[in-house]
Amino acid sequence: MTNIKFYPEDQATKYLIIDVASIIFLFTLVMLSDSALHPGIQLILLLLIVISYYIALWNKDWLLLCAVLVGYSLLIILSFFEGSVIITFGFLFADLLGRAKSKFHIGLGIAGVACLFILFLWKEQLHGLDFSVLVAFMIIQLALPILRYFLLKTSNLQTKLNEVNKQLVQQEERQRIARDLHDTIGHTLTIIKLKTELASKLVGTEQAKVKRELDDILATTRTAMKQVSELVTDMKFISLESELERSEQVLKSAGINVQSNHDCRQPLSNVEETMISLCVREATTNILRHSQAKCCEIYTEFKDKVFYVHIKDDGIGLEIKRFGNGLVSIKERMHSLQGDVLVKEGSSGGTIITITLPIHS
Repeated sequence: MTNIKFYPEDQATKYLIIDVASIIFLFTLVMLSDSALHPGIQLILLLLIVISYYIALWNKDWLLLCAVLVGYSLLIILSFFEGSVIITFGFLFADLLGRAKSKFHIGLGIAGVACLFILFLWKEQLHGLDFSVLVAFMIIQLALPILRYFLLKTSNLQTKLNEVNKQLVQQEERQRIARDLHDTIGHTLTIIKLKTELASKLVGTEQAKVKRELDDILATTRTAMKQVSELVTDMKFISLESELERSEQVLKSAGINVQSNHDCRQPLSNVEETMISLCVREATTNILRHSQAKCCEIYTEFKDKVFYVHIKDDGIGLEIKRFGNGLVSIKERMHSLQGDVLVKEGSSGGTIITITLPIHS
């Protein structure tokens, strides 16, 4: 069994109460009047107006145009018997006319309604205040379809803009996830690779060390699985202090001597601390992958309302080091925080990375 729809759901919250109240008021005003028009004819005209309104409500093509013109014609006929106040109910149709898909239909409808208004004014020969008030109501009703058309057009453009913005946000989120996967999982897999290579070299000579390295590989693999779960859920908060300690452990496990001095009492927000932690993680990954370093220095400081992270290694420097996703990711993160990253070669070789973040507090 087909359900009969009485009113469009997308318009119910804004217009249903107003339209129902207006139609009830129109019925009451006409049926309780003492005009010479027979009550049966009054009722028929009112029902035809409601039918015209219903057709106009559910259509946006030529049927809307026809229903609006018929509805206005019926209101004009009633106005000859019930008084000019009936014409004020034409706003019911004027608003619907502005929702037509075709500008031609809107223009034709406005022209037709204007002709009906002029016919009524010519026939009734109104003067004074009644004439001025009626003309004002007619002008409003003629302007209403144009206003409604542009409001709907603006709303549609805003909807399309919101959709485009949503797609951009989704694209940025995909890029963020890609960078985070590179920073976290790439970092962890690099450790697994190094430990596997070390374990392969120790096989047959030092089985106890091999066992220890394999245990580390197992623990690191579990960490990688946990990181994947966290990234899929959301970008979690990462403590800078814990990330610095973890980076030291990772570098030391790869045979790199680490000197550090941490001052993590700076007033960083959660987002700033997480982003800097990811930058430290990425820099550590680059050292493991590319530097061939034996020693590394990591220290932080906070002075003159600027927070600094200095990372220095004694590796091969920038001659053959590629500025791939790693350093690009660090720069993108810091620029998003209005910070900066300086990458340069040390005076005695190696690479120095300086991360700076102004603290606005």
